[in-house]
Amino acid sequence: MSSPKALIDNNKSWAQRQSEANPAFFKDLAAGQAPEYLWIGCSDSRVPATEICGVHAGDMFVHRNVANVVANTDLNLLSVLQYAVEVLGVKHVIVCGHYGCGGVKAAMSNDKHGMIDNWLRNIKDVCAQHTEELDGIADVAARTDRMCEINVAAQVANVCHTSIVQGAWESGQPLTVHGWIFGLNDGLLKDLDLSVDNVEQLPELYRLR
Repeated sequence: MSSPKALIDNNKSWAQRQSEANPAFFKDLAAGQAPEYLWIGCSDSRVPATEICGVHAGDMFVHRNVANVVANTDLNLLSVLQYAVEVLGVKHVIVCGHYGCGGVKAAMSNDKHGMIDNWLRNIKDVCAQHTEELDGIADVAARTDRMCEINVAAQVANVCHTSIVQGAWESGQPLTVHGWIFGLNDGLLKDLDLSVDNVEQLPELYRLR
């Protein structure tokens, strides 16, 4: 990939292939979206949500940020979550991290990285809560990968603690929050068995009434 113009050329080829395979493709796309999934993932260029899940345009609503963080002060993410749940009526929210995440690695270190250190504080706080477990893992790569899994679990909890998700459950809307992780080495998604579909699965303190 040598220049932005190559992206435009690729787009023309892609649009032509789509039209040839299905003449109604863009007409249907323009008519609206009704995705069943909201994907909250990492911005890493190696983890393209729809591609690794094998779904088409219109099937998945996507939000990505560095290290797939769900912060209760992030109006961008909360707006995406509210729109996906309350307007689009998605049935599944998938928080997906990936092994070898650079953001997680950075949060586990004491090195300065600039403004992003403020963002990574969210992960550093989670890391601090699991110091004993992490210190017990001698291999650095294995320790980082375990922290990537722990981070997904923390962000799943953060999604479930929002008034948006709990409001959906209270109204009887079917909605399940999942925690997955992607392996860059093998291209496979792993379900971390963190699925939550009702408020009773949350700690008492976080249940909104």
